[in-house]
Amino acid sequence: MDFGLVLQTDPPASQVVGLMRRAERNGFRYGWTFDSAVLWQEPFVIYSQILEHTTKLHVGPMVTNPGTRTWEVTASTFATLNDMYGNRTVCGIGRGDSAMRVAGRRPNTLARLGEAIDVIRDLAEGREATVDGNAIRIPWIKNGRLPVWMAAYGPKALALAGQKADGFILQLADPFLTEWMVKAVRQAAADAGRDPDALTICVAAPAYVGDDLAHARDQCRWFGGMVGNHVADLVEKYGEHSSMVPEELTAYIKDRHGYDYSHHGRAGNPDTAFVPDEIVDRFCLLGPAEAHIAKLRHLKDLGVDQFAVYNMHDNREGTIDAYGSEIIPALGA
Repeated sequence: MDFGLVLQTDPPASQVVGLMRRAERNGFRYGWTFDSAVLWQEPFVIYSQILEHTTKLHVGPMVTNPGTRTWEVTASTFATLNDMYGNRTVCGIGRGDSAMRVAGRRPNTLARLGEAIDVIRDLAEGREATVDGNAIRIPWIKNGRLPVWMAAYGPKALALAGQKADGFILQLADPFLTEWMVKAVRQAAADAGRDPDALTICVAAPAYVGDDLAHARDQCRWFGGMVGNHVADLVEKYGEHSSMVPEELTAYIKDRHGYDYSHHGRAGNPDTAFVPDEIVDRFCLLGPAEAHIAKLRHLKDLGVDQFAVYNMHDNREGTIDAYGSEIIPALGA
């Protein structure tokens, strides 16, 4: 199992770079960041510094979207980083939550997302693609490589990930939901004539290593609120008790009332009081190292290839170091 570190690009950028360097020293192979231009600093600028100060770490957004940048700009940016540092990027992409909503836009449609996945990958790897009816190719790209991993929760999005993406990003660590969603993605890949085992499966969730479970829950409760934004979209689309979406995913948002993105992804978010302890425990990895190892082994058995640690809490360095000294070695990475 590979491991990734997920950060917000809060200033100073030097601190983000420093934490990514620390992660690489501790055995992490991927460095991810949020991508929301209003809420945080521009991640692609910071990726250049992360790549400059690491040797093997792969970097990318968790996740970008097809609406805040034109597709040829996204492709060229990835390709430039790859040309400078040797194909060490991965494009995590989704419909867009905070990046779109904060700017007053709705998340992108799945049709637009599916088209963007093909176009961005083709352009970044040096092939011709059609953008707004025009056939274009970036002529300077040689031996480009850009895996595109799609984030998804709902049935139609899971199907699209299986049909189009090189990898699937699931932003929660509940074993029941992981098993259900991985099966859906791989079945969609098989139905599309693709090799379902060729898709990389990445589970991303907060991890907090320590014995004070109540404190760890409070530090990670924000994550249930972030996931709840996507779940609310699913409930709106499919209904509260739809057979297409497991109740294990949707039931907890019944007491959700609004959401202020100025607190998005942050410990102490006041809009996440509706998230019960049970959801925090299911969606996150909390407790002593042994508890993390046990849950990660379960996820690995379900086909998870990478666990990406959301590290937005008050023990960032300690979590990175604990994973490096105890948890990553136990998973054979």
